[in-house]
Amino acid sequence: MAIKPRVYVTVRKTKHPSHPKSPYIDECFKVMGVRGSVYVHSQLQSSSGLGSSAAVTVATLSAINDEFNLGHSRGAIADIAYTIEKKVQHGRASPTDTYVSAMGGLVLITGSSKRRLPPQNLQLVVGNTLVSHSTAKMVEMVGTARKKHPDIINPILDAIGAVTLNALHHIGDPKELGRCMDINHALLEALGVGHPVSSRLIIAARTTGAYGAKITGAGGGGSIIALCPRRAKSRVAGAIESCEGRAIITTIDTEGARREKHE
Repeated sequence: MAIKPRVYVTVRKTKHPSHPKSPYIDECFKVMGVRGSVYVHSQLQSSSGLGSSAAVTVATLSAINDEFNLGHSRGAIADIAYTIEKKVQHGRASPTDTYVSAMGGLVLITGSSKRRLPPQNLQLVVGNTLVSHSTAKMVEMVGTARKKHPDIINPILDAIGAVTLNALHHIGDPKELGRCMDINHALLEALGVGHPVSSRLIIAARTTGAYGAKITGAGGGGSIIALCPRRAKSRVAGAIESCEGRAIITTIDTEGARREKHE
């Protein structure tokens, strides 16, 4: 799902563009076949498990699309962004982050099918562990474990799929949804993608009133997400901050990529 914090990208046609430091932005210009200057302002920390690379890629492609009048739809931009992420991450990207960044809202992706779900009024607190992580390394680690112990790892992955579908059936019931998040988190820890700081923030969130909390993203640091009653959000955020995490109180963003008004 898309949350409220945003990444802002400005692209301008220019004869002498500077070379972008980000491999994602570099690929955006290559794929679109244009050259320009780029300015990025992000409300998301990179390597925090919140899909910031997907957000930057989608926003950059959208800005190039607007500045050069290329006429790509948001769906096409999501697809292009996924191919860029896959290339930069050596084939380990997921289409989820790029699709959600482009389209907004809540999406269920199974295999090649994408299903937009009705927006929910979910009250969320994100806790950033401030521990940087590598998605590629985490995915590789789980892949290696799966090859070594398929009889153990495959049932855990099946259970994660099952708990996701169960959560989908209880999307309007925050208590049950929270229970599903807690089960999901335990399964992710069993896969080995947990981190002591993530565990600390999750326990802090649960003990101060969250319905449930889990790792978000690839794990190994990054962020956790807690589903809360509206009255408990500030308390949960405070508990996360007292554990030296960084808290964001947020909710779902249904808009996706959009052109901002010129100042």
